[in-house]
Amino acid sequence: MLFGVPGLKRTVVSIFALVAATVTIVACGSYSGPSNNQGASKLKFRAFVSNPLFPNGIGGSPVLNIVDASKDVLSFSRISLAGNSTQPGLMALSPNLRFTMVFSSAGNSVTLIDNTTESIAQSTSSSSTTSTPVPTISLPGFTESMFIGTANTTAYAAVPTAQVMGQAPGAVEVLNLQTGSVAASIPVPGAHFIVPSPDGNHILVFSDNSDTVTVITTIAIGTHTDPRSYITGFDRPAWAVFSDNSTAYVLNCGAQCHGIAAGVSLVTGGFPTPGTTVLFNGTTTAVSGATMGLLSGSALYVAGTPPSTACGAGTSVPNCGKLSVIDAGSMAVTGSATITDGYHDRMQMTKDGQLFIGSQGCSNVNISGGEVRGCLSIFNTRSSKVVVPPQIGDVTGIQPITGRNVVYVVQDGGLGIYDTTTDKLQVSPGNSQNNNGQVDIVGQLFDVKLVD
Repeated sequence: MLFGVPGLKRTVVSIFALVAATVTIVACGSYSGPSNNQGASKLKFRAFVSNPLFPNGIGGSPVLNIVDASKDVLSFSRISLAGNSTQPGLMALSPNLRFTMVFSSAGNSVTLIDNTTESIAQSTSSSSTTSTPVPTISLPGFTESMFIGTANTTAYAAVPTAQVMGQAPGAVEVLNLQTGSVAASIPVPGAHFIVPSPDGNHILVFSDNSDTVTVITTIAIGTHTDPRSYITGFDRPAWAVFSDNSTAYVLNCGAQCHGIAAGVSLVTGGFPTPGTTVLFNGTTTAVSGATMGLLSGSALYVAGTPPSTACGAGTSVPNCGKLSVIDAGSMAVTGSATITDGYHDRMQMTKDGQLFIGSQGCSNVNISGGEVRGCLSIFNTRSSKVVVPPQIGDVTGIQPITGRNVVYVVQDGGLGIYDTTTDKLQVSPGNSQNNNGQVDIVGQLFDVKLVD
């Protein structure tokens, strides 16, 4: 029984051991930006779009489409994932932007892409100069939350259905990206979402139907110390936003997640020692709903869907979501706005202060000749006005484009390019080679990431 924790796999290895493994990702740590791109597209400013159904003449082929993010033009080049990730969806970037990790719901697998070569990442043994593709990593179930650690060689994924002997399902999987394997499986019942501290030393784990946040201390993984500690006393915590390495704003989902009351709890002064449990006794600010948040300057933006919030005039939807604006210092609510409903799990801020908020499972409206609305809300942080674009469907990807007043949004399986000066789909911008200002990608798109 490793760490004194029943069911914890004995395959756990040290994070330091992962970094020092005998198999090394080719050119790991030497990436110097898009100017070195040797991929087929030859583009210097790219966005990857996951697409499991790109036409190949006889059906659909799993690919990552490549878009020139400076001109909004689809490249003829694409990254083939056939045989590796047959249903590419959620993506995660490495901190150094060298790699993109792609999750496939078909087989619950993870594939690592080298952004420079625009192909499956290669590894080389210390005893050989021969390079081989990093193997696809099989997870024990579906994940909606994953990230690559600060060393760029280790990744983490929350798998709520992972089977653990003698315990309730759920685990955080530690992935060795150098060998393409699961290096450790840390049991956390119902683990659904994970959020790392900026330095990567702690991971906050949020479980379904739980009032406890599990904290994983990454440097304790692979030692004889249980890397987990626990903070109790929340109300269905669902997400967190870090302001620094020792301070986090924990979002309590409350009634939306079968709890009592939504709120934002300030956890400060560090995290519990591994193997211990503490009761949260800090400040909690009540809000209408809280499943996703973003900190911008001194303002904390929190979105959620209360059990019953009237939308007001102008829409046939009876219930809406709510955005709360909190002063991060005083923890006082300074503003609020009505947004679309659903489970909010996407939020991005643009350089000109437009907050793009996406949800899934919202109340879609598509009346011919009348109201059309879906799961995207755009909040103007300067005027506090909300725009709900006339596009239906779940929002599964949001990516602001650096240096431009443009945001790429994947909604209802398609890519929309928004002009943040109008909060509308852009039309024939001067820097686009497309007649309508949009990129037409055939398939069923899921996620979008700017990789340069």
